[in-house]
Amino acid sequence: MDHQPKFFENLSGTGKAIGVLTSGGDAQGMNAAVRAVVRMGIYVKAKVYFVYEGYQGMVDGGDNIVEVSWESVSSILQVGGTVIGSARCKSFRTREGRLQAAYNLVQRGITNLCVIGGDGSLTGANLFREEWSGLLEELAQKGKIDEEAVKKYAYLNIVGMVGSIDNDFCGTDMTIGTDSALHRIIEVVDAIMTTAQSHQRTFVLEVMGRHCGYLALVSALACGADWVFIPEYPPEEGWEDSMCVKLSENRARKKRLNIIIVAEGAIDCHNKPITSEKVKDLVVQRLGFDTRVTILGHVQRGGTPSAFDRILASRMGVEAVLALLEGTPDTPACVVSLSGNQAVRLPLMECVQMTQEVQKAMDEGRFVEAVRLRGRSFENNLNTYKLLSQKKPDAELPKTNFNVAVLNVGAPAAGMNAAVRAAVRVGITEGHKMFAVIDGFEGFSRGKIKEISWGDVGGWTGQGGSILGTKRTLPAKYLEKIADQMRTNNINALMVIGGFEAYESCLQLHEARSRFEEFCVPICVLPATISNNVPGTDFSIGADTALNAIVETCDRIKQSASGTKRRVFIIETMGGYCGYLANMGALAAGADAAYIFEEQFDIRELQANVEHLTEKMKTSIQRGLVLRNENCNENYTTDFIYQLYSEEGKGVFDCRKNVLGHMQQGGAPSPFDRNFGTKISAKAMQWISKKLKETYRKGKVFANTDDSVCLLGMRRRNLVFQPVAELKNETDFVHRIPMEQWWLKLRPLMKILAKYKTSYDVSDSGQLEHVAMHSPKEAETGAI
Repeated sequence: MDHQPKFFENLSGTGKAIGVLTSGGDAQGMNAAVRAVVRMGIYVKAKVYFVYEGYQGMVDGGDNIVEVSWESVSSILQVGGTVIGSARCKSFRTREGRLQAAYNLVQRGITNLCVIGGDGSLTGANLFREEWSGLLEELAQKGKIDEEAVKKYAYLNIVGMVGSIDNDFCGTDMTIGTDSALHRIIEVVDAIMTTAQSHQRTFVLEVMGRHCGYLALVSALACGADWVFIPEYPPEEGWEDSMCVKLSENRARKKRLNIIIVAEGAIDCHNKPITSEKVKDLVVQRLGFDTRVTILGHVQRGGTPSAFDRILASRMGVEAVLALLEGTPDTPACVVSLSGNQAVRLPLMECVQMTQEVQKAMDEGRFVEAVRLRGRSFENNLNTYKLLSQKKPDAELPKTNFNVAVLNVGAPAAGMNAAVRAAVRVGITEGHKMFAVIDGFEGFSRGKIKEISWGDVGGWTGQGGSILGTKRTLPAKYLEKIADQMRTNNINALMVIGGFEAYESCLQLHEARSRFEEFCVPICVLPATISNNVPGTDFSIGADTALNAIVETCDRIKQSASGTKRRVFIIETMGGYCGYLANMGALAAGADAAYIFEEQFDIRELQANVEHLTEKMKTSIQRGLVLRNENCNENYTTDFIYQLYSEEGKGVFDCRKNVLGHMQQGGAPSPFDRNFGTKISAKAMQWISKKLKETYRKGKVFANTDDSVCLLGMRRRNLVFQPVAELKNETDFVHRIPMEQWWLKLRPLMKILAKYKTSYDVSDSGQLEHVAMHSPKEAETGAI
């Protein structure tokens, strides 16, 4: 970043009052957003009020609008739903209702509103803002408020955050609650798969999404469903036949179960509803398969928020307060959201209009347009699903005569298998022969390589670990043998899926090209490691699953202390020298401190942390949480920190320690990792195909340029192929971490939410942008 840091110390909230409300359907993560708004508001010295029961509470006033303190939002981070309640409100739709609401806000001096809800709630907030000055005039005429109040509270600032499990709001990649809802769906699918396997059954699963098929589409992608029905992309005429043909083909291939996912708003191309019962009856009548329907219903809204939702909501809550502080009478109402990995602010009404456009396009049967309006992420999901779910007959497949090998390198990471599956299937669709290498480069040198078919990778998305087997061994000591194997098997391209070792391996192959012509082929690295320490990418496959394991454990550990005396837990996380898991785990679990290698600390800082915790424990706070990365400091070990806190906290709190260990590496992959692995792998395979065509000369592949050995990573908003030779300059090889890491910017956020005074660089925070309509071309290039 070449900008000058801009700190928010000069953005004071003194004299400002912020009201926060949740409205419409509830979503997991709303509490995390409420907590962030309250704590950030108090941090900038504004007054913060809860508005209970959504707009209904605003109209009713009285005890429904209450000023809150820092402690009011303690221990709500891990709770699903919304603790301040949400209600549908008829009276707010009338001018009388809004007049009463305006009066109740003015009485408390509230002119800043943070609304967490769906598009209906946000549209209501915008109307309220537009009418505000008129409402105040009317109140003055009725003698309810004086002229001075009209002048003092002349304008209302509105910032929205979208809390909706459907992810149906245009302009934002992920709404608060979507990831948690996917967790619930995938938990159910994984459970159903085991019982369906036992009995050779077909399951029809109905998921939420009355107007938007996001949940159905992404869960179908994440579990490799046989068929999916969504409102934006109705099946073609005669879908009944093609679906039944596909199901019976799968059975013939020895697949013991079929999964069909139906969004509750699914329709056919004549806008007639397709229900789960209809699908079941069809399968039973035509094929006679034993078929069951499971309707997930409100399970999807329930449960604890995922790590992703907690971090998203916390980031958005802080961003919302900044947007309110910077608001002027001329700033339009905006929503804060995430685009890729970047916080953005978008004009609320532009997003609402575009969301309504989608519905209009669907009503009028313009389905291609509807998918495009949903945004590039949705379009990418749909294209990837279509690519992977249905195998074309062999006669229709192109034949390229290229052989592509896939291997795993480094420690296992959840989501690796989803990536292998996508690579194999896209490779076959592109006309290549796909080979699987067992046990990384060590296995490669021993000739452990075999052809792998479309059916071989069925059901792999939900499997944790690495089915192909993986080793940390680097290729340097086996170069000659590996080159022999490449020649013997005529391998024309390599896809290497793994962590820092995978990246280092490809650097070694790149550097060995002058000696071994066999390595002059396109090579692509996909980052897969729980540590998230690979240069060139913001996220690695597997890190989200590990983060959820950490957060889940922290929740349990915190709960273990409820009802006992005050207690502080010291928790050690993995990650090598990379503090990503400790830092993000701390943000998602609501920890008081996170010790990491990237931010050196000394005994004075440890002392300050202990004192800070001691002060907090003297209030109503019962529990403290401290995370420590395993390699953050060789002398300040977990035992040392535990003993220090135990000694210094005597009489105020006692301590316990936990080393989380390998549970962070295990488990079924989270929906994010399955999806991320699948999408980047499909994209990498298409890149390999393109490179193979470009470098094929005189009957052989010869690729010796830097840009033929790339790592595919997500950077801010886009997926980018970066030559490993260029990434070399961005890498600290001694500590195996990138020299610059984006998440360090979020450290102050964790500290603010834990009541520390700190400075927070807001130069990166969103400027108001416009909702961009993307061209169809763009969907192919950058977005995830």
